[in-house]
Amino acid sequence: MQPVGYRVPEGSTPQTLFDSALSLTSSLDLHDALQQFVEIARQLTGAKFSALGILGTRGETVAFHHAGMPKGAERALSHPPRGSGIFAHIPIREPLIINDVESHESFSGWPPGHPRMGNFLGVSLRVHEQVFGRLYLTDKEGGFTAEDGEAMEMLAAACSIAVQNARLYAESKNRANWIGVSQAITTALLEGSDEEEALKLIAARMRAVSDSCAALIILPSIGNAWVCEIADGKDAHDLIGIEFPPDGRAQTVIREGSGVVVDSMTRTRTLRIEALREYGPALYAPMMVHGTGVGVIVLLREEDGPEFDLADLAMAESVAKQAALALELAAARHAQDVAAQTDERAAIGRDLHDLAIQQLFATGMKITAIREDLEAKEADPAIVDLLNEAISSVDSSVTEIRRIVHRLREPDANVVVVERLRREASLARNGLGFAPSLIIELDGQILPSNVDPETIAHIDDIIGADIGDDVVAVTREGLSNAARHASASSVSVTCQIDRSRVRIEVADDGDGPSPTRSRRSGLANLAARARRHGGTFNLARGTESGAVMTWEVPL
Repeated sequence: MQPVGYRVPEGSTPQTLFDSALSLTSSLDLHDALQQFVEIARQLTGAKFSALGILGTRGETVAFHHAGMPKGAERALSHPPRGSGIFAHIPIREPLIINDVESHESFSGWPPGHPRMGNFLGVSLRVHEQVFGRLYLTDKEGGFTAEDGEAMEMLAAACSIAVQNARLYAESKNRANWIGVSQAITTALLEGSDEEEALKLIAARMRAVSDSCAALIILPSIGNAWVCEIADGKDAHDLIGIEFPPDGRAQTVIREGSGVVVDSMTRTRTLRIEALREYGPALYAPMMVHGTGVGVIVLLREEDGPEFDLADLAMAESVAKQAALALELAAARHAQDVAAQTDERAAIGRDLHDLAIQQLFATGMKITAIREDLEAKEADPAIVDLLNEAISSVDSSVTEIRRIVHRLREPDANVVVVERLRREASLARNGLGFAPSLIIELDGQILPSNVDPETIAHIDDIIGADIGDDVVAVTREGLSNAARHASASSVSVTCQIDRSRVRIEVADDGDGPSPTRSRRSGLANLAARARRHGGTFNLARGTESGAVMTWEVPL
């Protein structure tokens, strides 16, 4: 495409060549610059046909520009010229002129549908001393001359400058787009978006700005597994939940903390995730926090898409660090919420101690004084008994408030496991919309709701404080997952205890375990709790519907 008002002068003179080169270097669009190069070359030499094949990293033709081809001839070609035969003999630093093509030793016939050509001029287009593409012109009346070759060499040098300028311009625009993504992510984080919303935003914006067809975020899951937790774009639903092997690219990038680009997933011989084979170029960017890899972002393009370059990788790695920051901020917010709850408990405890207890104590003293006065005056004994009951009630209230204050300061410190499990089941009602069932078995016997205190204390002795805390945490997480993701109408919690093991089972009749429902970091935490005690963790589909979460550790 030529600049508005520009017309290529007839004939190749120094002035016309200079004007043509100047016009060529003024274009900042790569496609337009290359097409203009082909048009100018054809008109300056007087050739009937000109074409430019752009080479990929493997030497294959990845793009094709042409001018002067007869109508219908382009559709008749099954594919652009692949750089074999005469085309492969074009030197790197000088032109190739053949004025009788069919008699040349490298001539191997014309591809089906290709127009016949009598003479030929070929020139390499070099960018930073590497062959970027090959220009060839054909069918000049009277044949090509050495002057034509020199002119095309000079024009190719101008085109090389145009390519570099267009690349720099495209990189600057691309960098501005990446900065826009970075700002959007920063805004979302400052606004307090939760972890999953922030990661979904990051995947969507990175896919769009990188001109990819799919974006994946790989995060730690159950055990030592790394799983695609977030996906956006083509076949996103099918990609979520895929586990990436320890010796694959994703985990290698995480361990080494350095991103990589892949020219084509289709051509990769050692691809371990078959679902990725339908994609073309790929980019892996590690999510790093304080030098530690917490995940990896994978960008995928269509099979015939352009390859990622180092500039793409640098920008993607920068944004991937922000994605890691989103995870860190989410953890920090959780810690902040816990701290806020602790502070709130402490404030309530202080108020109860400083206000309620003091007022009750003062009231008790006044009642005691009245009772003593009435006793001195030998008042009705029934009234004195009522005052004694009131004083006893005040003392009991003070004692109970002190217990509450103590529990607020040390949550669950003096509460038995059975009561803590019952409390978790009661609190889950708000999230579920109904009360879950809770069954506690001791040595194969289901405990009644009014079980005696000695049995309850015996359970704590069997389990121990450390495992007891994990039993409560596992139950809480299982009920929370059911409330957020199962869409269930019933949920049951079964806690089985004997002298050899404790087993927690949370079952629901909902949608069943689906990788598209949520991130699995909570499940990974449950698995880690089981491993710490030498136990096991499993999440599976129920016999008929729903999901069954099982957590078991030895005692």
